[in-house]
Amino acid sequence: MRRGLVHLLGGAIAVLALACGGDAGTRHYTVRGTVHDVQVERRQVLVEHEDIPGLMPAMTMSFDVASDAVAARLRSGQVIDFDLAFDGHGYVLVDFEVVGEAAEEDGWVRFGDALLLSDPAPDFALTDQAGRPLALADLAGRVLLVDFIFTTCPGPCPILTSSHVRVQKLLPEDVRDRVHFVSISVDPEHDTPAALTAYAEARGADLAHWSFLTGTSGEIDPVLKAFGVGRTRKGDEPVEHTVISYLVDGRGRIVKRYFGLQHEARDLAADLVTLVQSQPPDAS
Repeated sequence: MRRGLVHLLGGAIAVLALACGGDAGTRHYTVRGTVHDVQVERRQVLVEHEDIPGLMPAMTMSFDVASDAVAARLRSGQVIDFDLAFDGHGYVLVDFEVVGEAAEEDGWVRFGDALLLSDPAPDFALTDQAGRPLALADLAGRVLLVDFIFTTCPGPCPILTSSHVRVQKLLPEDVRDRVHFVSISVDPEHDTPAALTAYAEARGADLAHWSFLTGTSGEIDPVLKAFGVGRTRKGDEPVEHTVISYLVDGRGRIVKRYFGLQHEARDLAADLVTLVQSQPPDAS
C-alpha cells in the first residue's frame, strides 16, 4: 500500500553478499519490523524494519516469504520479530512472531479488522455546484469518496459517476449520512456550477451527500497536482486525465485508491461501510 518506500537494492546486493561471505552459506538474522503490505499469492511482504547489523540499515523493503502458510498469517499493521535468511543472493522471511500492532497516531488507520498505512488527503478550497465554498475541513468526520471528472467527457467520466451513483444507492441508511462523495472538475474553464448541477442531476446523484467542485484554474491545478491527477488538452480535443478515486477517512487520511474503472460498485460500497463502522461517529 505504501508508495515510494521500497528500496530497490539492485547492484548493492552484490556488495552485501561479499560483506556476508558470499556463498559461505545462509545466514539468519532476527529482525523487528512493521508489515506494510502482503501479497499472499506472490509470497511477498513489504516490511519497514529496524537496522540489521552487518547486513543493511533500517529501511522499508520487500522480502520473499518462505511458504504460503507463513504468508497467509501476515497482516498489514503487524509489528513482528522475524527470522530473515540471506544466502548471499536473496532475502527470505522464514517465520515470524507478532509482538504488537502499528500505532494509529503514526498514520495507521483501522479498516475493519485490519490496519492500513494512510496518507493525509490534500487540502482543497473550491466551489460546489450551488456556488458555495467548500473545503476539505468542512467535511471532517465524514468518510469521503473523491474522484475527478469533467462534464463534457465523452467516455470514462460518465461511467465513473454512474458507478458511484450505484455505490451511493447501495449504502445502508445508517451509513449514508456519514459518507460524502466529492467530484472535482479537471476542466474548470468550462465546468461552471450550473454545468456541474446539470451533469449530476442527469446521472441521479444525491446532491445532499455529494459535492461537485470547480474553481479557477489557479485553484484547481494545485489540487490535481497534490492528488497526483494529471490532465492534458490538445487544441480543441477533450481533456485527458488520470482516472482514480480515493477513499478518505473521517480524519482526512487516504485509506485506499481505486485506479481506472475496474472496481465494482458493491465492493466499493462494502469498503465505505467497513470504514464508517471502523471509526466513531465523531471522528475528526
